[in-house]
Amino acid sequence: MESLDVCSGSKRDKYKTLLPQIVSLLEGENDIIANMANISSAIHFTFNNFWTGFYVVRPDSSPFGESLVLGPFQGPLACTRIAYGKGVCGTSWKENKTIIVPDVDLFPGHIACSSLSRSEIVVPLVRDGKVIAVLDIDSSEVGTYDDTDREFLEIIVNSIK
Repeated sequence: MESLDVCSGSKRDKYKTLLPQIVSLLEGENDIIANMANISSAIHFTFNNFWTGFYVVRPDSSPFGESLVLGPFQGPLACTRIAYGKGVCGTSWKENKTIIVPDVDLFPGHIACSSLSRSEIVVPLVRDGKVIAVLDIDSSEVGTYDDTDREFLEIIVNSIK
């Protein structure tokens, strides 16, 4: 994969350059973890995010019987397990929708895996009507994510095999 110049171009232009690269990365590869790993890296280094990665729904002994468990990611250490309906990731899972949080301090129940995270976007990965993972992206700045991110990240997540 070619390196992207993250210092120039609009956000939309960067996504338009990134999309064909993601398609190329996924072509012929059916391992979901490998695909999540490459997607995390491609997004992370294109946009210089604070944290970019996936949480995967896994069975456990929690009251709900499942939790989000840390999957492939780029960035500093992260929370290992997130309960259904808790924090931004757990809420995205529960509501089966993309959530944009301009300021994490204003999100009720935000889970602060790092105090350096200031804004966040979480996109659910759905198969057969059920959320099987979420893509979580954090920024160290307030107000980083918007509908452009939602539009393109939903395309990317929906392309995962």
